[in-house]
Amino acid sequence: MSIENNIQTVKDFFAAIGRGDGEALLAMVTEDIEWVIPGEGWPLAGTHRGHEGVTDLLETASKSVETSTGAREFVAQGDRVLVVGLAKGKIKATNKTFRDDWVFAITVRNGRLTNIREYVDTQALARAARASNAPA
Repeated sequence: MSIENNIQTVKDFFAAIGRGDGEALLAMVTEDIEWVIPGEGWPLAGTHRGHEGVTDLLETASKSVETSTGAREFVAQGDRVLVVGLAKGKIKATNKTFRDDWVFAITVRNGRLTNIREYVDTQALARAARASNAPA
């Protein structure tokens, strides 16, 4: 696949996220996808594997986080696409808001995503997920 096709595949992936279209998302990722979201102390952190892991991640996200996200820049080389973006939202359990500048490093092979590694502001997300009476 060409770099341009890889970028378009990733753009389509983010469009499906924006629509909340889980079925389209699963069609765009391989059966053995690995999606890594670093951090501790917030609902989406962890390593999510396969379609089951992505489905669980999407369900957890819909139950625990309200967010709007926007991809601002796409940079690609070979089968790798880096996406720079911004998310704003709140953690439902605490009603605390967050602002998260992020980068996704995505591997695309044969028109499907095989690996996603998020580089996010884990401190901002964990702070928003922490209950007001929890120690800092």
